[in-house]
Amino acid sequence: MKTIDSSFKIKDLQLKNRIVMAPMCQYSVDKEDGIPNDWHFVHYTSRAVGGTGLIIVEMTSVTPDGRITNQDLGLWDDRQVPAYKRIVNEVHKYGSKIGIQIAHAGRKAEDAIQPVGPSILQGEALPEETKYGGLKQPRALTIQEIKQIIEQFKQAARRAVEAGFDTIELHGAHGYLLHQFMSPSINNRNDEYGEDLSKFGVEVIRSVKSVMPEGMPLIMRISAIEYIDGGYELEHSLRMAEKYKSAGVDIFHVSSGGEGTPGTLKPGNYPGYQVPFARAFKEKLGTPVIAVGMLDSPKVAEATLSNKDADLIAVARGMLNDPYWSLHAIKEVTRKVNPPFQYSRGIR
Repeated sequence: MKTIDSSFKIKDLQLKNRIVMAPMCQYSVDKEDGIPNDWHFVHYTSRAVGGTGLIIVEMTSVTPDGRITNQDLGLWDDRQVPAYKRIVNEVHKYGSKIGIQIAHAGRKAEDAIQPVGPSILQGEALPEETKYGGLKQPRALTIQEIKQIIEQFKQAARRAVEAGFDTIELHGAHGYLLHQFMSPSINNRNDEYGEDLSKFGVEVIRSVKSVMPEGMPLIMRISAIEYIDGGYELEHSLRMAEKYKSAGVDIFHVSSGGEGTPGTLKPGNYPGYQVPFARAFKEKLGTPVIAVGMLDSPKVAEATLSNKDADLIAVARGMLNDPYWSLHAIKEVTRKVNPPFQYSRGIR
């Protein structure tokens, strides 16, 4: 019995297989308005035609200044909703489900005039090991601004529900704002948001859950470890995740790093290098997990699932290379596949 083509259900989300398209920024917004265009429509729809169980739309900002670049998607305005709804409706025609990753880049907002972050070192340089490339020095958020951003997450989630998405993912990994607040190396506030490193994340989760239907699961992407010297280890992320689970996270999408230039510890460069992190989350928290990171070999993906290291596997670059990765992977693993009839002469 192969696992990759088996169904998966959590709450009201029913997936036809265990394959997830990981969110990958396309940097293709052409008017700086954050609205998806025809590129995004074709990009996501083609992966639905290609048999993917769950598609997660790329990092989408809750505010204009929270984007990585001005060419990134946004969900800060009701006028943006119809373009997403068009994508969602088309993806659903091919039996795939679709979610959206909402986020704030924080100090990694490259095009913001003045990036923001949790650090209270206003006007001073962050410690060298926490810098990331040549990014601008961030300004510390005030308490009032933190509350505003929490509300922006809530409103973005409301718009995602209105657009018809099947699930929502919070980006709490790779050095973006949610990650910044939970990182002892980046967050050196001396107020309530520094004393409890999970507080910002918990409040965002509760705010987002308040506008989500009861049956819609919430996913959170999280970095299991950091690679900067002195960065946090697995025990820290698991403690944070326990609080996030209690606040309402249903699935953890387990990645690593992204907070700064790696120091002595380097990320792996081999298939499945992050899978042990996913398994640790699954065992500790008892929640479904998505494994990600160099899983574009169908047999490695199947092994990850069959070994019960993860409940779902996410593929990123593999799907940039091949829009029909899912159909091809299922065919390789199970020796049978059910493509759209238009392609049945070629994929069989």
